[in-house]
Amino acid sequence: MTTTPQDDTATAPLWRPAPARAAATRIVAFQQWAARHHGAPAAPLAPTADDTEAATRYAALHAWSVADPARFWTAVTQWFDVRFSTPPEAVLADPAMPGARWFPGARLNYAEHALRHAEDPAHADRPAVLHLDETTAEPQPLSWAELRRQVGSLAAELRRLGVRPGDRVSAYLPNIPQAVVALLASAAVGAVWTSCAPDFGARSVLDRFQQIEPVVLFAVDGYRYGGKEHDRTEVVAELRRELPGLRAVVHVPVLGTPTPDGALHWDELTASDGEPVFEQLPFDHPLWVLYSSGTTGLPKAIVQSQGGILVEHLKQAGLHLDLGPGDRFLWYTSTGWMMWNFLVAGLLTGSTIVTYDGSPGHPGTDALWSVAARTGATVLGTSAAYVIACRKADLHPGRDLDLSAVRCIGTTGSPLPPDGFRWIYDEVKQDVWLASVSGGTDVCSCFVGGVPTLPVHLGEIQAPCLGADVQAWDAGGHPVIDQVGELVVTRPLPSMPTGFWNDPDGTRYRESYFDTFPGVWRHGDWITLTSRGTVVIHGRSDSTLNRQGVRMGSADIYEVVERLPEIRESLVIGLEEPDGGYWMPLFVVLAEGARLDDALRARIRTALREQLSPRHVPDEVIAVPGLPHTLTGKRIEVPVKRLLSGAALHQAVNPGSVDNPDTLRFFERLAHERAADRP
Repeated sequence: MTTTPQDDTATAPLWRPAPARAAATRIVAFQQWAARHHGAPAAPLAPTADDTEAATRYAALHAWSVADPARFWTAVTQWFDVRFSTPPEAVLADPAMPGARWFPGARLNYAEHALRHAEDPAHADRPAVLHLDETTAEPQPLSWAELRRQVGSLAAELRRLGVRPGDRVSAYLPNIPQAVVALLASAAVGAVWTSCAPDFGARSVLDRFQQIEPVVLFAVDGYRYGGKEHDRTEVVAELRRELPGLRAVVHVPVLGTPTPDGALHWDELTASDGEPVFEQLPFDHPLWVLYSSGTTGLPKAIVQSQGGILVEHLKQAGLHLDLGPGDRFLWYTSTGWMMWNFLVAGLLTGSTIVTYDGSPGHPGTDALWSVAARTGATVLGTSAAYVIACRKADLHPGRDLDLSAVRCIGTTGSPLPPDGFRWIYDEVKQDVWLASVSGGTDVCSCFVGGVPTLPVHLGEIQAPCLGADVQAWDAGGHPVIDQVGELVVTRPLPSMPTGFWNDPDGTRYRESYFDTFPGVWRHGDWITLTSRGTVVIHGRSDSTLNRQGVRMGSADIYEVVERLPEIRESLVIGLEEPDGGYWMPLFVVLAEGARLDDALRARIRTALREQLSPRHVPDEVIAVPGLPHTLTGKRIEVPVKRLLSGAALHQAVNPGSVDNPDTLRFFERLAHERAADRP
């Protein structure tokens, strides 16, 4: 049975799952089982087409998941058959944040769970990984059996090199199957994994890797992107010089260059046969280190645990994305973004993961849709920015490509504006579940996201995720509904950091999340929780716009302004001035051929006034040649605000964390000009 988008009104959803489709989801089966065994609210067997009833059922399940975490997370571990070699003494021994203690006494291994589907003879020869890059027409498969063999070989070689539990293993690799193998081999040994994408420069990589002192480095000679080859041999040579603790460097020849002196060749380390040996580790043993963007200082080195990531990703991938054997999971990402780590989570559910190394827009803007078509992806993840770029390019992927396998489209990275929702249903597929999600590197998961049994409403995320006690709080720490508030999480999640690397007393960790509301996680986003249970993200609260006492989210402004065809991208800043005034400029990057004249300025102001409010109208609209972004593509607001407040460039931003540091020079000059004009 299929469904069609509904009338575009304030209340009708864009899409709802057919009752039979909703009833067949894993989250419904989980709830029915958990109701029998763990006291979850009952899930009726009969499917429903009533949106309110579906929302009520999910709300009851969510309320149980946060009110009774011991039963909920026990149910997750049993439903997904988590293999504890030593059983836990409790589920949540200490719920205090920070410092919550999950599953004390338990021992397990993440990689063992990621590879266990290879144990099934019926599964072993199926693809675990499908790989494409800009030079390949057909996907290249890596079977479950071959993935397991390579992991076993590499893990044995790491042990031979002296790598032990707790040692750090680093990677300077693109999104290729070798990165997946290296991660799983490191996890099998109990080493702590960390990675950067090869488009990061040497300084950016060293800002991260020098903090954790790796003993092994996996590195490519280069990568292909946008139709060009990018040689990275000099960068790798600098990394080798500046990381004195390295015992071994493993050469992965994407561009086919010879192995450098003193390095080991990838093929030699993955040539042997034999079953992998999985080190049995405490639940809270470090699995990997992820990094914050580091735009205003050294990146935070965020430590997450083997067990915490395992159970959180089983829940998120298996229940919220409804992934399982037979699915093909493609999320466009790089190894420098947490979504790559989450892509690997598809293996935990038995899904085939699709790794794509290249530009989503080469040779044409529709390149990523072509990858989805060629690989038969069932779940396709991308960014809001890519969706809007496709809309502006007037693409019709649903007409021009075979996307019949795609049942779910996920978006993250920034809030997906309503026009993005409309474009997907108009131009990609009418009967597709749009799972817009929001979370963070901090937890390597989602606080709010998709639910396969719920309808999709224009511009809204479907619901808070199971186990995540997400609330919107006002400045006084009071929950609010249908009002903008701070995104807070009032109970711990297993994938919350065990801490930051080199933060022995936890000071930096507490300051990052728990200073504003002690004992409660403050994430730094403005959100609205609606009375029907959906969620709207308004942008970062640390770059708040506040005019006449009214707080505004920058994402709301971007959604309106970037709908105009003349505007490629925009950035808005609110600046408190020394004389007590408030200056709110809007910076715009123009589309090719567009000109910022009085008529376009008037159209921008009119659109903001009519679609938002007079308070959202900027004081000035200023054209800029480009905007700064983090290395994972998110536009940067706080450092620009610091520059315009008069901070020196080196004080306002870490240039190594910016994709194009030259874009900051415009704002630096503007700050000097404004300072010179003041009396």
